[in-house]
Amino acid sequence: MKKSQNDTAMLIKQLHALAQNLWWSWNPRAQAIFESLSPLIWESSNHNPVGVLEQFSETELSAHLGDKDFLRRLIPVLEDFETYMKKHPQRRPGEGLVAYFCAEFGIHECLPFYSGGLGVLAGDHLKSASDLGLPLIGIGLFYRQGYFQQHIDPAGNQQESYPTTDPSAIPVELVKASTGKPLLGSVTIGTSMVYFQAWRVSVGRCQLYLLDTDVAENADHFRGLTALAYGGDMNTRIRQEIILGIGGVRFIRALGLRPTVFHMNEGHAAFLTLELLREQLLKGSAKPDAERAVREKCIFTTHTPVPAGHDRFPGHDRFPADLIEFTLRPYVEGMKISVPDLMEYGTMPNTQNKIEFTMTVLGLKLSRAANAVSRKHGEISRLMWKDLLVVKESSVPARARPAGQDGIGYVTNGVHVPSWTGPTCWEFWERHNSHKWKEHFSDERFWQHVSRPEIVTDEELWALRYELRRELIEFVRSRARQQHAFGGVSGEEALFHLLSFDALTIGYARRFAPYKRAPLIFSDLSRAQLLFNDLQRPIQIIYAGKAHPRDGEGKDYLRRIIEATRQHPFFGKVIFLENYDIHVARRLVSGCDVWLNTPRRPLEASGTSGQKTAINGGLHLSILDGWWDEAYNGKNGWAIGGKSDENATPEEVDRRDAGSLYDALANDVIPLFYERDKNGIPRKWIARMRTAMRTIIPRYNTHRMVAEYAEKMYFPAVPPRSKQSEKKVSAR
Repeated sequence: MKKSQNDTAMLIKQLHALAQNLWWSWNPRAQAIFESLSPLIWESSNHNPVGVLEQFSETELSAHLGDKDFLRRLIPVLEDFETYMKKHPQRRPGEGLVAYFCAEFGIHECLPFYSGGLGVLAGDHLKSASDLGLPLIGIGLFYRQGYFQQHIDPAGNQQESYPTTDPSAIPVELVKASTGKPLLGSVTIGTSMVYFQAWRVSVGRCQLYLLDTDVAENADHFRGLTALAYGGDMNTRIRQEIILGIGGVRFIRALGLRPTVFHMNEGHAAFLTLELLREQLLKGSAKPDAERAVREKCIFTTHTPVPAGHDRFPGHDRFPADLIEFTLRPYVEGMKISVPDLMEYGTMPNTQNKIEFTMTVLGLKLSRAANAVSRKHGEISRLMWKDLLVVKESSVPARARPAGQDGIGYVTNGVHVPSWTGPTCWEFWERHNSHKWKEHFSDERFWQHVSRPEIVTDEELWALRYELRRELIEFVRSRARQQHAFGGVSGEEALFHLLSFDALTIGYARRFAPYKRAPLIFSDLSRAQLLFNDLQRPIQIIYAGKAHPRDGEGKDYLRRIIEATRQHPFFGKVIFLENYDIHVARRLVSGCDVWLNTPRRPLEASGTSGQKTAINGGLHLSILDGWWDEAYNGKNGWAIGGKSDENATPEEVDRRDAGSLYDALANDVIPLFYERDKNGIPRKWIARMRTAMRTIIPRYNTHRMVAEYAEKMYFPAVPPRSKQSEKKVSAR
């Protein structure tokens, strides 16, 4: 770096290399470099540095590098990136490569290869693996048309569009063979050979490979196979999952990689076990030995909380036997097993009529360890699959299972904290803790220290909350100019009639699945109106989220929210932001004072959106489900409802939870927010913010989560990193 600071050509090369690595997506100072080059292109390209640099000639970039102020900001970022990429923690003996398979990856808003929480979790998993130096690669699908772009029409209805992503304009790279041509893989689907290529995404020190069937070697109907996330019918879904699972393993082999662990993040990737089984059988292994070899390499994570979640949409997790037979018959014949043998892997024990093949059953049967994504979810999953687990435990030797993980254990989900810390909050923590806060996500003692009033005063925290709330409201007002979801307010009028900078601001953003009950706060309009009509203690709520294109009930819920935005007294105080994505989520979790979550218990396997608010000083108001069931301590947020819903009807549960929500807001949340001292500071509210920081940040982050996967699931026989580091410290 020292010699290259005055070398313009080298700096330009380094700038392009930085743009191609998603490390910048969790470093606001790196993002600021690209934004400063062209604020217009940065915004219009959905914050894509490759899109920005595309608009610059070498001559113009060279001119920018003559600006001392630009260089003063650029050089430290390039040095940080270089240091990060060169820092490779020592690999522990027995710690091999992990191949992490998922149907979607949400890394950043400029890469539209995700639909919701599963993808964002997968993206955060990769980022923390990179930060921790864990040897891990990701395998997914390259959705050229993504999930969908959401637009709300004047009548309040969700409309979907599917713009095509140009790979040359985003930070991805086509994987090529030694000949310089695209490296192709292939799978047999039914009677057809289907080819695919892969795009490499650099996520810090980890690589993500996204498989893509849009190649000239395929017939037209196969070229669009991977175009849409969760799109099409059951035939499309099973074909996509064959590409992901079977094709993913074959592509890894083509790269010359030999992972020691294959992690299936949900059942979409479970076909990978069949490819691993095929490899063992072709080596001449007996079927029981082949199955045992596959299990020793595979782990499975389930995100489904109840059986109904497996058939919410056709083809979600189960496929009919005739479709399995047609699609996979040539494949299983090559393995020298029968279709009934294959069906056995995807059906529950003692099932008489094997008419459906369940991907979760396949994943559970051919993995040595399985986990749920929260403590509560683990309890439900063990009950849900108890008949399968009894049989499996008798067939899998104890040495092939991690200690304490018999049956289905749990690793509670977390979030990648830097990715959800906006620029303002990032600089706030930099000023108070230098770079230390980014190195101590899982250190409870550190967060006990930095959350003390003598380190960060109440006045400073309250000033931060006001700044973040203003940024969010100004973002909402600017969006209102182009959208129909604001009660008819648009143009310059929107800049003055939407939301208040002083009001308690609540956020609700997630998929509009019916069980998440987005309109719960409007269940009793008279009580809701009392809350929103209080001029002395004003509140406001900002919604965002997409309903699945085939989910009519979810779309109805969304329409109810839109209708509320246009009614008195909710007008200007209830807002819906259309086209929810990672960027909108980041804005909301940083700017909202309270994060609301209202799933029907126990349908929320984990949830992570509420975890993202703590670093920004937000508080959580939620049903006691998923991660909140284990995180809530009575002082770090608020609970809605209780834990004894098992014997109540859904209607009774909804009425009870709505009443609890109104009571919590009226009696606890709102009064505490507006209880101010003579200087206008809500001391008790801020005390609750500090408690949330101390109890949520160090526990519910993906650094802890990935380390827990490594120690419990990936490499259970290897001494934990923490213990090794303790030995090194004591040796000094």
